[in-house]
Amino acid sequence: MAWKRLIRFEDKIGAVRFGQPEISDVADFYELLRNGKLSAQVLAGDDIFALKESSERAQVKRLLPVLRRDDVPLVKCIGLNFKEAGRKPPPFPFFFIKPRDSIASFDEDIPVPKIAQSDQCDWEGELSIVIGKTGKDIKKEDALEYVAGYVVSNDVSARKWQRDPAYAGSVPQWGFSKGFDKWAPLGPMIVSPLVVGDAGNLSLQTSVDGVLRQDSNTSDLIFGVKEIIAFISQGTTLEKGTVIMTGTPSGVALGMENPPWLKHGQVVEVTIEQLGSIRNNVRFE
Repeated sequence: MAWKRLIRFEDKIGAVRFGQPEISDVADFYELLRNGKLSAQVLAGDDIFALKESSERAQVKRLLPVLRRDDVPLVKCIGLNFKEAGRKPPPFPFFFIKPRDSIASFDEDIPVPKIAQSDQCDWEGELSIVIGKTGKDIKKEDALEYVAGYVVSNDVSARKWQRDPAYAGSVPQWGFSKGFDKWAPLGPMIVSPLVVGDAGNLSLQTSVDGVLRQDSNTSDLIFGVKEIIAFISQGTTLEKGTVIMTGTPSGVALGMENPPWLKHGQVVEVTIEQLGSIRNNVRFE
């Protein structure tokens, strides 16, 4: 890739550009953005995975979602993937999918349909991998060659439809309960392995209305980025643009004695070190 951090933005004349923000770290990014002083090295091209360097610079007027529905063929997800007390680790990565229509922006509302509103809507702050080139049967030692970068994300979930036998039946199901439209908000920038390597030591925090709910580190992943890519590409083509959600730590509503399920009007914010934040309002439809 021709960049270390990638954003999509509107410049001062209204043109939509891809670019590499001219920053030293993420804190710098947000301060410059707030003050209207963020600039970027413009990257040429329309294919997010084939952008070319240029000598042009531009001022960022408005930050846009870097990944959109049409950029992502599928969202692949790993569950039960954090080292947590009282849980026996699965022998292999536990895998499920979300459709591409679940993709949402870093600042977009999370729409909750009526079917998922009743005491069940939950958050899951997660590290997500963005695949930069298509591959199959990828070896663990080669896995990072297929990674364009990483984004902060939220695997929004409806717990009754996932686990309650009255809704899901005798075996928990994950696809329908997590696959509603806009239930996979993604961060404002893709950050390359050139910056964070295999993303194996990044702090992860989730708050709801300013109350800290999740506070962990990607070092506690049971299966890391390389292991996940090697496992899910066995006999299966892993397409360029695929987003892989890697799992969430403890601190979700489901695990609490009196679960504080998400309600209309609440704000969920997920922050991952080096990757930035997403901040989404919950909107009951």
